[in-house]
Amino acid sequence: MILVDTSVWIKHFRESDAELIDYLNIGLVACHPFIIGELACGNLGNRAEILMLLRALPSTPVGELAEILDFIENKSLMGRGLGYVDIHLLASAILGNVFLWTLDRRLHEAAREFGVSYSMR
Repeated sequence: MILVDTSVWIKHFRESDAELIDYLNIGLVACHPFIIGELACGNLGNRAEILMLLRALPSTPVGELAEILDFIENKSLMGRGLGYVDIHLLASAILGNVFLWTLDRRLHEAAREFGVSYSMR
């Protein structure tokens, strides 16, 4: 399974991504509630349908506050340009044993360090 980050979805909504479509069609795409929330904050065409379809995807684990704070401390993730949602997604990919597909350079690098980075093409 592949956890597809908000950055990939936004790019896909602007210009269709054939690879993402293929993965969706064969059931390899997972989602996270924070990604749905981030996308819901933006302007989406076919908004209701897109949010419904995202909610229907398999979901990766959501860490509790204490777990995420421990993860930040234990893995020295502070000061690396990663936001709270980024770190949630990284932890979720690790806990869910899925790859993380992102266009964000810093998040991609962190995912690579933890062995969960999806390298496209």
